[in-house]
Amino acid sequence: MVKLALIRLRSGIRAKGEVRDTLAMLRLHRINHLVLVDDTPSYEGMVQKVKDYITWGEINKETLAELIKKRGRLIGNRPVTEDYIKEKLGMTIDEFAEKVVNGEMKLTDLPNFKPVFRLHPPRGGLRGTKKHSFKEGGALGYRGDEINGLIERML
Repeated sequence: MVKLALIRLRSGIRAKGEVRDTLAMLRLHRINHLVLVDDTPSYEGMVQKVKDYITWGEINKETLAELIKKRGRLIGNRPVTEDYIKEKLGMTIDEFAEKVVNGEMKLTDLPNFKPVFRLHPPRGGLRGTKKHSFKEGGALGYRGDEINGLIERML
């Protein structure tokens, strides 16, 4: 099971109601928020509906491990530490990230973990404009493996 990283890049002010609802169902409430979803047909339909507001691609285990270390939060806005994961799951952050990417575990298997990552704006800015697709030289839409570079610039 491939894990997709979805990042919201645009505001939903002039968006249709169903687009705003879909963004809410994906837990993408604000700009520069990231969520991980499985690559299933139901999520694929949701992603296609909001493709003009987000960018997405396949996340790798190294990027996910860095994301959990730097931006992962527990309830109460406490950071996720190596000790917390070792205490609750008996493994390191890198092992946990690998199992999540491979589909053996979910982020929600870690108790009190918030499923949304709040990121900074990307260092160096976004390539092109926020109104065009990635294939056309913009920032939106499917990026494939290049999502990992964007996430690293946003950490």
